Amino acid sequence: MTFHTYMLHCADGSYYLGHTDNLEQRVAQHQSGEIPGYTQSRRPVALVWSQDFGTRDEALSAEQQIKGWSRKKKEGLIAGDWDAIRLAARKSFDTGLRQAQPLLRTNGNMIEHAPPPPVIVLVRPQLGENIGKAARAMLNFGLTEMRLVTPRDGWPNPDAGPSAAGADFILDQAQVYETLADAVADCAHVYATTVRKRGVTKPVVTPEEAAREIHAAQGRCAYIFGPERSGLETEDVALARKILTVPINPEFGSLNLAQAVILCAYEWSKQANLAQPTITDLGVPAPQEELEGMIDQFTTLLEKVGYFFPPDRAPATKLTLRNLLTKPGWNHLEVRTLRGVISHLNRPRER
Repeated sequence: MTFHTYMLHCADGSYYLGHTDNLEQRVAQHQSGEIPGYTQSRRPVALVWSQDFGTRDEALSAEQQIKGWSRKKKEGLIAGDWDAIRLAARKSFDTGLRQAQPLLRTNGNMIEHAPPPPVIVLVRPQLGENIGKAARAMLNFGLTEMRLVTPRDGWPNPDAGPSAAGADFILDQAQVYETLADAVADCAHVYATTVRKRGVTKPVVTPEEAAREIHAAQGRCAYIFGPERSGLETEDVALARKILTVPINPEFGSLNLAQAVILCAYEWSKQANLAQPTITDLGVPAPQEELEGMIDQFTTLLEKVGYFFPPDRAPATKLTLRNLLTKPGWNHLEVRTLRGVISHLNRPRER
């Protein structure tokens, strides 16, 4: 059987990603409005890209990774312009997915497969704004797939969008399930986030340990988070393979939903090839000759004003001054600037 990953262009200009084993039928369903959700209110829709895969897991993995791409990368994919995709990946955050989709063909070759990012599953979330904050936390660290299990106030929730602060597409593509079992049915590795074991005997890992396991895992992985007031119930934890918890102040062990999501997402992101902060060029350290000139200039000025007193303490004071001036590792520009300051103090000019 052949599986297809596909991209639709919607009437509002957005793109929708999906996968199916019957492309023609699925596209027709989107176009007729038979499929509730994102595309139903954004018709007409048009198929702009698709690719075949040998297994459903491969098609699903391709769908989830492309969902996180920027608009420019998606349009590069539609055009088959891999140079544009690489350029867009370098110029934007692009949810941390810096490489082109590992399963897609480039010039007839297959790129090495990488595990798909983990899914964030919110079980019975209560406030829309907390769901939005969780989406923002996800996108900060490169995660883009959110699943909701019976949100208290229904879905979509108008309070979620403002709190997402730009991560709206995660909310738009969030999938809603009636049960947690349905939400994680395609996941082979499920981590229940809780500070208590709740009487369930399972292996316990930290966010760092879970992240390492997820990056090495085969199959889909999921983090599950409970409702804001009470957390996951025992029945929820029982569905998981492992319990994920953090070393936390025993006198105050309460994390809000977004905080819990961001802890897990951050640890996962460490090995996810995210863009790093720009490294500031501190300049080449000044050669010793320049430092000596600055120290001599400083010492001469201080001797002139009688700073080294009493005389028997002068060597120790000069040594302390030398240690102070050599400790920071001044670069060439900094040495010149400080010497200019010293010169000006020695020969003040009227302004």
